Amino acid sequence: MNEPRIPEPPEPSVAGRVLVTNPLTTAPAHRERSVKQEIDEATSIGEVYMRSLMRSQLRLALAILLVLLLTVGMLPVVFVVFDSINELRVLGLPLPWLLLGVGIYPFLFALGWFYVRQAERAEQTFTDLVERP
Repeated sequence: MNEPRIPEPPEPSVAGRVLVTNPLTTAPAHRERSVKQEIDEATSIGEVYMRSLMRSQLRLALAILLVLLLTVGMLPVVFVVFDSINELRVLGLPLPWLLLGVGIYPFLFALGWFYVRQAERAEQTFTDLVERP
């Protein structure tokens, strides 16, 4: 019977060598992406940055609303609870009328100014973060 013959390995030759390398070492160097790129490409990291900005703006708006409710919103309650205020007159007009008709506007203006200033500060902080190299 003929036994199957096992072929012998070929003689190693210098020309037949194969260079084996790690594919990660030949890959281009990893570049860090900027925050602006993350936001522009709507990646999950970019969404986190945008949610952070929107959350800070929402927090500011709710804080201003709370201040408004606790001051202006409580004036009618104060007028009802302290009935003697309704009898006070300044320049011939009842004090509640002056407070609600004239006195409230400087307060609303100051509250609006504060809100805009804080919102711009938050946006500037966000812009500085985005444009950072």
